Amino acid sequence: MGRRYDSDELLEPARGRRRPGTRVGVALGLLGIVALLLAIAAAGSWWYLFLRPDGASVQPGQAVQIEIPQGASTAAIAERLSLAGVVANANMFRLEARRAGVDGQLRAGIYDLQTGMSYEEVIAQLRSGSPIIYVTVTIPEGWVIEEIAERVERDTGIPAAEFEQLAGKGFEEFPREYLRNVPDGSLEGYLFPKTYRVEDGSSARDVIEMMLDQFEIEVAEMDVDAAKARGFTLHELVTMASIIERETRVAGERAYVSSVIHNRLEKGMRLEIDATIEYLLPGTRFRLTYEDLQIDSPYNTYRNAGLPPGPICSPGLASLKAAAAPADTPYIYYVLTDPDGSHTFTETYDEFLRAKALSKEVFGE
Repeated sequence: MGRRYDSDELLEPARGRRRPGTRVGVALGLLGIVALLLAIAAAGSWWYLFLRPDGASVQPGQAVQIEIPQGASTAAIAERLSLAGVVANANMFRLEARRAGVDGQLRAGIYDLQTGMSYEEVIAQLRSGSPIIYVTVTIPEGWVIEEIAERVERDTGIPAAEFEQLAGKGFEEFPREYLRNVPDGSLEGYLFPKTYRVEDGSSARDVIEMMLDQFEIEVAEMDVDAAKARGFTLHELVTMASIIERETRVAGERAYVSSVIHNRLEKGMRLEIDATIEYLLPGTRFRLTYEDLQIDSPYNTYRNAGLPPGPICSPGLASLKAAAAPADTPYIYYVLTDPDGSHTFTETYDEFLRAKALSKEVFGE
């Protein structure tokens, strides 16, 4: 016979029992949630690593020049491209390069690219190689036009004579307002010293234009207005800066040499600076002779009051800033007293004579 049930048992729900499918359903539900979370995490990681923009925040279509060094890895190239905004994501670029089978085959060179390019476009250009050949030309601070012209000829093949001739025509050939009243039309002092990348096949004019452009960029960092308020023109500041450049070997002394120049000009004293005489002489000399000091030239600051007519070399930015903002000192003399190029600065003539005697002890007659 079948089991008999009391009526109460039929009415009371079973305690501690579950239907077999309940536990499985809960497990499947939990697995579904975990799978969803993992999918979200994976999607987020993919976006973060490969899709999110990590380059420069710039508008697409802007010209960008990128240099890929010899031996650079795909990872290093990707980072450089993304920081410049050429591609949106460095990791995605690496992935696309791997997919294209060109990992390790991207060529060094200088490339003219644009912001917001596709990965495929950039990879194609870097695989084919740079279409532009550049030459590096380094112009040190304190060089004169003749030295600059020789370096340009050595590194680019542009004839030095052609460069010098063009650099002597000033405003006539390079109509920039600050060159309008430069005496003799010389660009001395305005060819900014720097390392330049000159495109193969450039002319002397191209190189000079590049140097003048750089001069304007550098001068924008100077407080020219304050100096002009004291009565100095930009040309006079460049002239002062060129003297400071040639007179100093210790960086911390630039502002002090500048203060001596400013103080002497204010007092109406002749500058009596050796570098202005050396500009007139061939080669270099440690000490000037009495005959050197008698040279008849407006650049001879031993015979003429005020600044020379123009710069005596191409000054760097530090000397330009020192000319515009001299140290606040009472000094009106300085003497070279240390083999490292350091000077002794003095306020009185007696102190100057003692410093001069010390200089003779250090360097001899």
